[in-house]
This record gives sequence, structure tokens and C-alpha cells, in this order.
Amino acid sequence: MSSLLAPARPTRLTLAVRDSTTMLRRNLLHARRYPSLTLNLLLTPVMLLLLFVYVFGDVMSAGITDGGPDRSAYIAYLVPGILMLTIGGTTIGTAVSVSNDMTEGIIARFRTMAIHRASVLVGHVAGSVIQCVMSVVLVGAVGVAIGFRAEGATALEWLLALGLLALVALALTWIAVGMGLVSPNAEAASNNAMPLMILPLLSSAFVPVDAMPGWFRPFAEYQPFTPAIETLRGLLLGTEIGHNGLLAVAWCLALTALGYVWSKSLFDRDPR
Repeated sequence: MSSLLAPARPTRLTLAVRDSTTMLRRNLLHARRYPSLTLNLLLTPVMLLLLFVYVFGDVMSAGITDGGPDRSAYIAYLVPGILMLTIGGTTIGTAVSVSNDMTEGIIARFRTMAIHRASVLVGHVAGSVIQCVMSVVLVGAVGVAIGFRAEGATALEWLLALGLLALVALALTWIAVGMGLVSPNAEAASNNAMPLMILPLLSSAFVPVDAMPGWFRPFAEYQPFTPAIETLRGLLLGTEIGHNGLLAVAWCLALTALGYVWSKSLFDRDPR
């Protein structure tokens, strides 16, 4: 009879979810207490947005419109690219945070505790995705304040756009976690993760791929950010998506799988 009244023993999945939630809360509290890194990374896309709109806006818009300079048209073209750049910049903070955990001894303490091993990485990833979405919302609000509008987008298209942004954030975060694990210190982690912010600059974020030199065009067209940016533009602005939607999802799934396997392998064998 007593065995029937005994509480059910938690399953492995339940323990993993509980520990991952605890690690998520830890990372969010850490980000709240030390917001300087997040703010510094957030200022870069905001400054680029304002720079390209108010300094280069008229000149850049002349190359994408047939009727001469049109700053409002260039704002609509630019903001989706800046949102993707925001995600790339935010994930640099994830690489730095993971590297700090690995070098400051906290991971060694976690290894001695009865917690699910993968929860440490899952907490970082979940926290980073949440921070990416919040950063995108803030930068998007700046875009709206200076004139960005997506009036033709339906509720479903807005939902798909948010899902795409979250999927890109998930993929880049797993890559950033691997970069943080492979780095000997926070400075190296920041440098190693810098391509996540440089690649959007070499995509269709600021100018159409057709306007680029022929030798550079294939790289810009098929690197991960361009399909994602073009898909986001299609969802919010009604432009042609074509094969970019499938390419964007394929890149995200491939990078997520690669980042997860790479990060888990590094974490499991790390001697520190």
C-alpha cells in the first residue's frame, strides 16, 4: 500500500527539462546583471541602420528604385537585413559567455553536481535565442520609428517571419556555442565569432546581389544570410521569395545540426 502512495519517480526527460530551465534562468539573470555586452552588440546594428538611412540613404536608394532616390523604399529594403545582422551580433555574446563559463571554473563545479550534462549548453542556447528575439524587437522598433512599414503582411506572414528569425537565432547560437567552447578565453571567443556579424555585410542586406561584381555574386547569393534576408523581405514586404525560403530553412537546419554535434563533442571531451 505504501508503494502505491509513494510519489512517482521523475523521468530522465523531466530531470533534463528541469535542469535546462534552471540553467536558462541562470543565464538570463547573468545577462540582466551584466547588460553592457548585450548593449554594445545591440548598438552596432542600430548605428548601421541610422548611418545607411540618413547618410547613405538617398545614394543607396537610387540603385534599387527606378524613380530616383527614395529613402522610404531603402528603409523597407534595409530593415530585414539589419534584423538578421542583429541576430549575428547578439550571438557573439553567447560565444563570450560560454567561454567565460569554461575558463572560470563554473563548468567544473557543474560536472560534480547531479545535473543533466546537456542542460548547461541548452540553457545557453535557450537564453541566447530569447535575447536574440528581444534584440530584434528593439531594433525593429527603431526601424518602425524611422519609417519602416510592412502594411501588406498578414498575421500568418508576421508569424512566419518571427519563426524564421527564431530559427536563424537557434542555428547561429549553436555555432556560437561551439566557437565559445573552442576558444581559450573571452577575447578569442569574441574574435572567433566575429564572422557571424561580418557575413551579413557580405550578403544582400545593404545592396541587391545583382549589383555586386560577377566574381563575388555566387558567394553572396548562396551564403546563409542572403536566403534568410530575402525570405524575410518576401514575408514582410511581399517581394518574390522563390527558392530562398527552402534555402534559408535548409541552411538553418544544417547549421543547427552541425553546431549541436560540434558543441556536444567539445563539451563532452573538454578537460578544463
